[in-house]
Amino acid sequence: MGLFTKDIATLDDLFVHQLQDIYYAEKTIIKALPTMIGKATDPQLRQGFETHLAETKVHVERLERVFKMHGQSPKAVNCPAIDGIIKEADEVSGDVANKEVLDAALIASAQAVEHYEITRYGTLIAWAKQLGRNDCATVLQETLDEEKATDHKLTSMAESKINRKAA
Repeated sequence: MGLFTKDIATLDDLFVHQLQDIYYAEKTIIKALPTMIGKATDPQLRQGFETHLAETKVHVERLERVFKMHGQSPKAVNCPAIDGIIKEADEVSGDVANKEVLDAALIASAQAVEHYEITRYGTLIAWAKQLGRNDCATVLQETLDEEKATDHKLTSMAESKINRKAA
């Protein structure tokens, strides 16, 4: 049985399991973002986190739609990867006293989360298409596009001012 809570015999089983994984991840991110908002000192960064919190709530709603479209009830399974990324973010940001360096650390942590989400959504889209579920792929693509846009905004913010201030 390995890492999974049940045997996975088909690509459909794997697709559903991965939906459950990212559903857990998105709900966990919703819980973590207020802490990041509270720690951010740069107003633009704080606003970016607030915007992403609102978007993440929509991501959860979209996942619930995909579950239903696929004939499943929304359900989360533990995602040790996102738990580890968020734990590391908490530890790193707890060790930084300088506010400019803290903002750089927060961006790095947020991008680790974004990159995880981007890989998961990309895989889910490919699997949905393979399963003939272009309807599900279309909904998941909306979220992937937003995750990529958030990552791009974080990179731009880091490169244009946050990293320079931290240096």
